[in-house]
Amino acid sequence: MFVLRVATLIAATMTTGLAAGVFGLYQHTIMRGLAGTDDRTFVGAFQALDRAIINPWFMSSFFGALLLTAAAALLNPGKPWIIAAFVLYLAVVVITLAINVPLNDALKAAGDPDRITDLAAVRERFDEARWSAWNLVRTIGSTAAFGLLCWALVVRGQTR
Repeated sequence: MFVLRVATLIAATMTTGLAAGVFGLYQHTIMRGLAGTDDRTFVGAFQALDRAIINPWFMSSFFGALLLTAAAALLNPGKPWIIAAFVLYLAVVVITLAINVPLNDALKAAGDPDRITDLAAVRERFDEARWSAWNLVRTIGSTAAFGLLCWALVVRGQTR
């Protein structure tokens, strides 16, 4: 049981760290880079990025972080750091599914940028500022969850 408890906590920490890295990369690099582009480039590039991120590697870390953190909390009862990490990461998942994904889907639904007659209107409806503001919340939340899981590993190591 010890090995399962520790392995689950390590896997939860790793997947949460990977997810935090993705959100952080979007926050400090991708969205900043796209902000300076023309409307056609922005719409086309964001659509391509959104299609590309829906892959088994990202989905495994994104949803795996939630499931593995829940499992780590169940297997390591009485560990407030793990529970707090789960709550924070659950908020990240809810924000993603309730805010960021619908904005992404609406931008993809606008169609091929070469066929959109008013790219500026499509970009404006996407609302980069809103997307980025909520992505900042996801970045902070997932990074804090990662930190809490790292601390849970330290505490776990000290109690052995």
